[in-house]
Amino acid sequence: METLANLESFVKSAQLQSFSEAARRLGLTPAAVSRNVAMLERNLGVRLLQRSTRRITLTEAGERFLDSIGVSLDSLQSAIEETSSGAAEPAGVLKVSLSPTLGPAYILPLLPEFLRRYPRVRPEWHFEIRQVDLVREGYDLAIGGGFELTPGVVSRALAPAHIVAVASPGYLRDVALPSRPDELRNLRGVVMRGVATGRIRKWTMLGPNGEEAAAAINEDIVMNDPTSMREAARLGLGVAMLALPDVLPDLADRKLVRLLPNWHSDAGRISLYYASRRLLPGKTRVFIEFVIENFRQLGYAQRFDATREKRVALPGV
Repeated sequence: METLANLESFVKSAQLQSFSEAARRLGLTPAAVSRNVAMLERNLGVRLLQRSTRRITLTEAGERFLDSIGVSLDSLQSAIEETSSGAAEPAGVLKVSLSPTLGPAYILPLLPEFLRRYPRVRPEWHFEIRQVDLVREGYDLAIGGGFELTPGVVSRALAPAHIVAVASPGYLRDVALPSRPDELRNLRGVVMRGVATGRIRKWTMLGPNGEEAAAAINEDIVMNDPTSMREAARLGLGVAMLALPDVLPDLADRKLVRLLPNWHSDAGRISLYYASRRLLPGKTRVFIEFVIENFRQLGYAQRFDATREKRVALPGV
């Protein structure tokens, strides 16, 4: 009967296409991982991985074997983790990818209470503006918007991801306020170039009666980070299209003004993303439940809804 170490070494090596990377994730040496895979192949009597100097790839038999054991191995690892840490006390490193704007503002403040409830969980949080590969990069989950659902990944919606046009009161003091998205072309624009695509992000706005119109934002200032765009808007450099949750505090403090309060762009949902498993590790399961519970209690789904949040401050007020 195969040992768990042999199976784990094979699965990680196949997913990461590297013995050394698999070894790093498993806390072993590359030689030990290679030896475990070789032992598995010898016991099964079939080659599972093709080795080369640059990378390793699955054989046809390896692909079938990985498909057969993937979910079962996840469940077995989860069961072992739950039992060894005490089923009532989730434990282990919780690796999470978060938006660099949403994460610090809305998720990080929840951490003290979460750690009070689950002191044996050790957070490892990465704040980044990219879609991570949950399996290859060893993440337990991600929180953000606009993720493409890859095979084996599921999502739980938290709140709408609505985009609004904002600018500083100082900048708007000497310009004519637009009444429609096409009139934004008369103002200076702060736009974002996508990290993954390399293209300037374009937005279509939705009106109060369901009508659509392109947001005619000029490309006067180009940035690749929403935090910097928000700061540029605060500094009076122009109009920026930003996620409503990222600018709510500035709208409340009158540092920014929402233009076109009856119009917004729909970027989908802010969601939790995690690998599909029949038995999630306890640390992941309780964190998902905790975040969902707090979003509900704090009313974030309603607060992040641009069709409800229409406060607008006139320039100079």
